[in-house]
Amino acid sequence: MITGYKPVASLAAAVFSFMVVSPASALEIAQAETTQPTQGQAGSKGPDAAISDQKIEAFAVAYLQVDKVRQEYSAKIEATSDATAKKDLETEASKKMVEAVQASPAISIEEYSAILTAAQSDPAVAKKVQAKLQDTAPAQQ
Repeated sequence: MITGYKPVASLAAAVFSFMVVSPASALEIAQAETTQPTQGQAGSKGPDAAISDQKIEAFAVAYLQVDKVRQEYSAKIEATSDATAKKDLETEASKKMVEAVQASPAISIEEYSAILTAAQSDPAVAKKVQAKLQDTAPAQQ
């Protein structure tokens, strides 16, 4: 079970970074954190070749749930002046974001992190993700 900790920790850092920095910067951070422990996993055809439309859709659903948590906790964190309380809220938000991904039956934490990384490094994957997010967002409302 120790092997599962690293991807969860990377995801927690990646999704938490959405709260603190811009989405582009957060994706860069997530890419750096998720590519180091999993470098050997990408095939020679690139990340786009391995990502099915079903996984892109599952990613979009999970991403929208993570974004809801980010929005909720971002407002709470901004409204809090106590540094300790802010840190506690940040930790709680990170945990909730990981739980949001884990609650999605169609995607694992590792797959979520891989797609997040692929979307940063491959414009074709980013375009697919953006299109699926636009299609999925109204259904999540």
